[in-house]
Amino acid sequence: MLNYKTISKILNLGPLILLYYLSVSEIDSHFENYFEILSFNIQLIIIYFWVLKRPEVLGSGHIFFAGLINDVVMGFPLGISSLAYLVISLVATYVKNMTVNTRITTDWFTFFIAIFFSNLMFFILLINFSEIAINLTEISYNTFFTLIFFPFFWFLFSYYNSIITIGKNV
Repeated sequence: MLNYKTISKILNLGPLILLYYLSVSEIDSHFENYFEILSFNIQLIIIYFWVLKRPEVLGSGHIFFAGLINDVVMGFPLGISSLAYLVISLVATYVKNMTVNTRITTDWFTFFIAIFFSNLMFFILLINFSEIAINLTEISYNTFFTLIFFPFFWFLFSYYNSIITIGKNV
């Protein structure tokens, strides 16, 4: 029988397990079968939120390794997604260190900045070190819908975070 500590540890690993699952699977939140332009990158939202709110849940090593797995699955040169994920993590760490209390509006604005620099670095590396064709229209739709869905996942993850931190001094 599972005790309270074991269940608590499993619940604390939820974001990490979800990040690895999304990196291994080719789901990548593309719904083009239903809607022509709807796609968003939930991995970026997971990394940004959990590094901002509880950095002990996702370590930089896990973020880098999840990016490597994503590169292998998606067929990108190794390390490109890892560096993009680490840029998101870097911006989230900077925001966490510079602000006392964050709100949805500040998180949303700084997430936009994080996605901008992450995509910029991703494009520069992909153009210079790969011959993969880039469709900027699809990437811009993906970025737009990732920004649009951020508040929904922010509230969802905030609720999940409040559940797993009951009884802890966070």
